[in-house]
Amino acid sequence: MSRSLLLLGTLLLAAPATAQTTGQATTPAQPAATTPAFASAAQAITEARRLADEARRTYPAGSASIDQALWKAAVNAAEAAVALDPGNVDALRLRAQLYTEVGFWRQAELGWQALFRAVPASPGSADARQAATAQYNLGYAAYTRNQPSQAAASFAACLQLDPANAQCATWAARTALESGDYAGAQTLYDRALALAPGDRTLTYFRGLAASASRYGPAATRAFSRAYGELEAGRKAQALAGFQEAARSAPNFAEAWREAGRLALELGDASGARTAYQGAAALPGATASDRYNLGLAQEGEQFGLGAVQTFRSAYGRYTAGDRAGAEAGFLEATRLSPRYAKAWAWLGRVRYEAKNYAGAAQAYGQAVALDPSDKSSAYFLRLAQQGK
Repeated sequence: MSRSLLLLGTLLLAAPATAQTTGQATTPAQPAATTPAFASAAQAITEARRLADEARRTYPAGSASIDQALWKAAVNAAEAAVALDPGNVDALRLRAQLYTEVGFWRQAELGWQALFRAVPASPGSADARQAATAQYNLGYAAYTRNQPSQAAASFAACLQLDPANAQCATWAARTALESGDYAGAQTLYDRALALAPGDRTLTYFRGLAASASRYGPAATRAFSRAYGELEAGRKAQALAGFQEAARSAPNFAEAWREAGRLALELGDASGARTAYQGAAALPGATASDRYNLGLAQEGEQFGLGAVQTFRSAYGRYTAGDRAGAEAGFLEATRLSPRYAKAWAWLGRVRYEAKNYAGAAQAYGQAVALDPSDKSSAYFLRLAQQGK
């Protein structure tokens, strides 16, 4: 998988903020102990709206919480309106909307259900889309708690309410994939791609779903979770996840490659060597797998920083940038003074620049570190003779 896939999107759709999911009542329960006294449902609705408007002006945008005094008071007023007139559609809708706005997802779910019992909503309507938001957040919370069946049910409910919800389609597909329902995952990824055409992450995971039966649920789930850790910037956890996926399914080339790539990025030469040995041993091994295996093996001996610096310098040398190459080879020897190959190439670039004294010094180090290096020994004698 290319690095671009890993940067995609932006790539996987953004996860929601932590959701409140408690509450087992069949209808919303008011969050405070005291119910305000109102003469009528209309009066309570007016007061709930006033308090909600004041809360929006008072608190930072996006921070709404049931624990904030004004929002709690607004919800209490909405609960009072429903208590005064249980069939009042405006009161039912306002209560559900307020629970949704403050992110009290379980109560929002119950609130929308109560409204839809009174006034059924068409899929994709404004009310249904808000209710879908609650289901999405409940689904994501269940996913993070490792409750796949509950997550799948919430994402399915979200899609029933809002068929065009790409987030729910994506996470429903991911949940199905991790649960081992590969056919269902492919169908759901197709649906997500129809809603977000050209999304390369969705395209990648659609392909993974098609081949996941070769790896099994444990490896597939570990890979998917590791991908999520990487998207969240938790690279060490992501590396552990990719390694777990590869151990669970040694034929999982992409798991080995992702583990190797990330290990190199984190400076873990041993982890990179293990990963690229796994990838290079598979029938579909690439030149890149073998190159990175050599890099990791050399990195274990001389340090990844020195080896990566050396290889970058070699790239500059082949591109004709002799000054840049000399600086790079010199830096590689500084990072790893026992790196004979770096000394040899430093000698070469200096010799080609007719800096014989500098070349002799570098070749001398190369020969001292590797007496079997006949080429360096030969050019050392030439450099010492100034020719």
